[in-house]
Amino acid sequence: MPLSQEFREVLFPHDEVRPIQDELIRKINKAVTEQQNLIVHAPTGLGKTAAALGPSIRQALRKDLTVFFLTSRHTQHQLAMNTTYLIKKKYNLNLTVVDIIGKKWLCLQPSVNKLYPREFAEYCKKMKEDELCEFYTKTRDKGEASKTAIHTVNQLKKENKTDTESIIQKSTQQGLCPYEIALLIARDAQVIIGDYYYIFNPHIRETFLNRIGKELSKIIIIIDEGHNLPERVKDLASHRISTNTLSRAKEEAKKHHKEEIGEILGVLEKKLWELAEDVSEEAYVSKDQLIGEIKEMTDYDALVSEMSLLADIIREEQKKSSLGTVAAFLEAWQGDDKGFTRILTRSTGLRGEETIIIQYRCLDPALITREVIRSAYSTILMSGTLSPTSMYKEVLGFDTAEEESYKSPFPEKNKLNLIIPRTSTKYETRSEDQYREIAEILVRATNKIPGNTAVFFPSYTLRDDVNKHFSKLSEKPVFVEKQEFTKKEKLDFLEAFKGYKNVGAVLLGVIGGNFGEGIDLPGDFLKGVIIVGLPLQRPDLETKALIKYYDEKFNKGWDYGYLFPAFNRALQSAGRCIRSETDKGVIIFLDERYNWKNYKRCFPPSWDIKTTLLYEKMIEDFFKENKKD
Repeated sequence: MPLSQEFREVLFPHDEVRPIQDELIRKINKAVTEQQNLIVHAPTGLGKTAAALGPSIRQALRKDLTVFFLTSRHTQHQLAMNTTYLIKKKYNLNLTVVDIIGKKWLCLQPSVNKLYPREFAEYCKKMKEDELCEFYTKTRDKGEASKTAIHTVNQLKKENKTDTESIIQKSTQQGLCPYEIALLIARDAQVIIGDYYYIFNPHIRETFLNRIGKELSKIIIIIDEGHNLPERVKDLASHRISTNTLSRAKEEAKKHHKEEIGEILGVLEKKLWELAEDVSEEAYVSKDQLIGEIKEMTDYDALVSEMSLLADIIREEQKKSSLGTVAAFLEAWQGDDKGFTRILTRSTGLRGEETIIIQYRCLDPALITREVIRSAYSTILMSGTLSPTSMYKEVLGFDTAEEESYKSPFPEKNKLNLIIPRTSTKYETRSEDQYREIAEILVRATNKIPGNTAVFFPSYTLRDDVNKHFSKLSEKPVFVEKQEFTKKEKLDFLEAFKGYKNVGAVLLGVIGGNFGEGIDLPGDFLKGVIIVGLPLQRPDLETKALIKYYDEKFNKGWDYGYLFPAFNRALQSAGRCIRSETDKGVIIFLDERYNWKNYKRCFPPSWDIKTTLLYEKMIEDFFKENKKD
């Protein structure tokens, strides 16, 4: 059936609109044409990317706007690029799109991948200012784009090769800076695909938008995987140092004969150890506890400035500077208390060495996001786990926003959602007997699932405690996720696991770990997911501060600061199972608390979820029925 005129008008890129997707397209089109904000809980398979990009691009072309599609996942960058190319081709549009990943990953200087983001930013700035980067100087001639750069940009645009890989490849061939080339393309782009921080890091946003000649008021923001935004923004606004950082900074000061700075750093290091004397794990600290003695010794702001200047010199020699990290921390430490917490932590390294860490942690992402949302032309926040949407509206500081929750477009009969109300992973109930019972239930359930099953636990410790029993009892091969996988190890592990799709294997992972989000195992590669326990860790001081803060702000501290974010992590892991309309699978929640009213209310309203102890028969019947189909 040909695409109707309604969906051609909003530049829908495919030949057919899926069920429910049509509602989403209309809702997004209304939001962008009426300059509204929209928060969308839309499960996997609805086609969010195409539904959002079509109407947004149409409005951008009509009103001379720019669409920013923000996502942290590389696969989503590719999908957004491909979707935009399809729209351009299908409707014969004069349209430029560019994909911009983190600046550090676009840099051709050797070994910069080892630098922390703030270290890289300072290193890059210094290299440019002192004209030491040959890639930058060849791209920019007295601040203007060089002839080689202009030619390269025109070539990439003409060939429709404005994705990250193509930009890096072409820039490397020409000896140019890939980031600068991407910026030159972005100046003329109607669609920019990038990471969250290009818009939500205040310092980066100001410079970035200025460089590409764009204004926030003329930008439509599409935030993909929006459930990740609050945590990402809080991380961007947080700072930390440790006694190890201070020791390295002292060495740098000593090497450059800055004895006075070295002395002050020594006092600061000693102060951290003193503050930690009566602390077993972690403790709150106040602003004055840390800076009082420094202010007695010297002018605080002058010290920060001097350390920053010295850090610039050090970066010329070795790229990174611990002095620069300390300077940035001390500057941030003078910030507000409202919406932040200050925590000191004792930490033990791999070799048993003790370290003291002090953090200035952001609790309230709205301190940053509210300004962006208010200024932007329109903001679309979307994810498969934005439940409840009201929480994200409040936590991110939307003044006004439409909220929509959609059902999965996949047939309900393809998915069996079960709660097994046995066992619990609450700390007070944990024991060898409990671990054995969990293992026995897992064996019985995975034996009934004809194919691969992924089992996700709240922590590696609990996973290992259960696995002592499970691996002895399981009839199927067991794949145990390692916490520190390299990218290659992760891919190899996944490929090996997929190889067992016909006979069946069991992957033991962790909620929020390597495989709890961002992987696709469609078709026959995964037939079941089991979530063991609730990922409610014992609240640390940051979580307690968050609960208190959201209690005072919204009177919903427990829900917003603790329960809903944890529950959504469990739902993210559960979502690995059904990834397409033909997938069939079982999702099991193993913990009696999932059936308690306070927790059961956290499931999306559209979920048909059954509570049973007769899970073996239900799993068997489900796969028998689906075999007939």
